[in-house]
Amino acid sequence: MNTRNYLFLYFFFLYCYPVFSEIDQNSKYLSLKNNKVNVRIGPSPTSPIKWVYEKKDLPVLIIDEYYNWRKIKDYENDTGWVHVSQLSKKRSILLIEDDVLVFSKPTIYSRPSARTTKLEVATIIKCSLSWCKVKNNLFSGWIKKNSLWGLNKNEIMN
Repeated sequence: MNTRNYLFLYFFFLYCYPVFSEIDQNSKYLSLKNNKVNVRIGPSPTSPIKWVYEKKDLPVLIIDEYYNWRKIKDYENDTGWVHVSQLSKKRSILLIEDDVLVFSKPTIYSRPSARTTKLEVATIIKCSLSWCKVKNNLFSGWIKKNSLWGLNKNEIMN
């Protein structure tokens, strides 16, 4: 390869790197609308069912679209196709660590109000850079973001 080709490749990757790195930052999370959601191999009602989710409000990451079908990824990196009628814009999180403390205020110096278990689902009320206020039937309060799956790293919600 000559110098001109190397320069072209250099500037191409220099230009494209920010575009590719922003894909993760702008990821779209939704949640499951029903207690029973079929995940299919392909984007069609005739495609075989891969598995069935049985947890309402479970957060999923949208990684592809095909007409009224969305390819989703869950917290275990399993992927499959779901019809849009089975998805909700309601934002929720999944606790990915066991024995997480829920605080009354967004600081570790506030009073802990509950202790959670792994794979607990909760609805997002609001988020700052490092904390989210969440609630479900068992608890309500602030949890550090590093214990949560279902939102972008620097996402702030009011």
